[in-house]
Amino acid sequence: MTCKENMLAAVDQRGATLLISLIMLVVLTLFALSAIRMSNTNLGIVGNMQARMEAQAAGQQAIEQVMSSAANFLNPAQLSIAIDINNDGTADYTASVAKPTCFSTKSLTNADLIPASGTISANDKTCVSSVQDGATGVYIANAPSAQSWCYDQKWEIAATVTDNRTGAKVTQHQGAAMRVPAGTTCAP
Repeated sequence: MTCKENMLAAVDQRGATLLISLIMLVVLTLFALSAIRMSNTNLGIVGNMQARMEAQAAGQQAIEQVMSSAANFLNPAQLSIAIDINNDGTADYTASVAKPTCFSTKSLTNADLIPASGTISANDKTCVSSVQDGATGVYIANAPSAQSWCYDQKWEIAATVTDNRTGAKVTQHQGAAMRVPAGTTCAP
C-alpha cells in the first residue's frame, strides 16, 4: 500500500469515528434523561405516600379526639376538626368526623365483669350489682349470674380528612367499645 492510499484510508476513518462518537453521545444523553425522569417519578411517589400517611395520622388524631369524650357518644353529632400536623399554627388538614354510629348493645352480667382472679377493674366497679336472695332476703354481693348495671356497646367512627394544600382526601374508620349505664339505648 502506498503512502497516498494510507492517507485516503485514514481520512475515510475520521468521518466514521465522528459519527460513532455522536451516536454514543446521544445514547448517553438518553440514559441520563431516563435516569432523571425515573428519579423524579420515584420522588413523586414517595411524596404522595408521605402525604397519605400524614392524612391518616390526622384522621386518627381526629377520631381519638372524638373518642376522648363520652359526650360524643351520648349525644352523637358530626364534627369538623382542624388538624395542625406540623405545629406551625396553620391547619394542614380538615377532618370531617361523621356522627358516631352505635351498632350493637350487649347486656352484661357480673360474671362478664369479674375475671377469674376476682379483681374487678376500676372501670367496671360501678357496673357490678348485688342480688337479693329470695329465701333469706340477704343481698349477695358480686353474684355472677346477676345482671350488671352496665351494657357493652360497639360503635363505629368514620373520619374523612382533606389535605388543605392539595385537596387530597382519605377516609378512615375506627371501632370503639364502651361501657354505658344499663338502659342506655343504642341509637344509630
